[in-house]
Amino acid sequence: MTTDDRLRAAGAVVWRGDPAAPEVAVVHRPRYDDWTFPKGKLKPGEHPVVAALREVREETCLTVVLGRALPTVHYLVGGRIKRVDYWTARVVEQEVFEPGDEVDELRWVPAEEARSLLTYPWDTGLPDALTAAPLDTTPLVLIRHATAGSRRDWDGDDALRPLDAGGRAQAATVAGVLAAYRPEEMVSSPSLRCVQTVEPYGARARLEPLLSEEGQDPEKTTALVAALRGPAAVCSHGKVLPELIRRLGGEETELGELAELDKGELAVLHRADGRVVAAERHAT
Repeated sequence: MTTDDRLRAAGAVVWRGDPAAPEVAVVHRPRYDDWTFPKGKLKPGEHPVVAALREVREETCLTVVLGRALPTVHYLVGGRIKRVDYWTARVVEQEVFEPGDEVDELRWVPAEEARSLLTYPWDTGLPDALTAAPLDTTPLVLIRHATAGSRRDWDGDDALRPLDAGGRAQAATVAGVLAAYRPEEMVSSPSLRCVQTVEPYGARARLEPLLSEEGQDPEKTTALVAALRGPAAVCSHGKVLPELIRRLGGEETELGELAELDKGELAVLHRADGRVVAAERHAT
């Protein structure tokens, strides 16, 4: 069975309070009379990260920022495999919960007690995964610029080569994924294709020659990005990012294929206490 044969859904284990002893949000669905974590089907063409953010908002009236990825859940529905991608999610805004036809009750329970409330066995491992690594993390999103046609077919200054139609579509998806991590600082190579990749997110990027193909310096470029302490996003090139990602990960972190991003892809490094504690890769 290929990935295309699978039903796709996304959601989050939403937490609040003390990261060492968090409470998690569990929802009741009257249609199934079950208790589960907020989740739902992807819309056609929707990125899983975007879907997770949307489903949490629709089912709980909570605004969240995503943290590290949790184990993917698989189970059978009508003879087909359903894949549900989950993330940790920290509450940043809480409105009054409004019961509806899809979800009629929201409960906050200590993470260690959630297993006894959850209906399905495939959900019960998620609370343990939630607390298996630091929860209070800071995201650093590293982006390889979206597609910009062929370098050989561009007659002008390569730094001015713009995104093509496919690249503009990728940039729109990048903006949706970035919204889940809420970067407060945007840094980009001065190359137009990098600037245009992050432009749809809406935050003005600071241009840094050390992120360009011509101006990169492994030590100085790494120091520049490592100095970004808050939630941040960085856009650069395929000739810059692999070494940068390996250096940021440190000797104790094996990032492997994460460093070799395709055009338009993102690597999300989740940092705590000055080190990378989790990482994931997203296609667009």
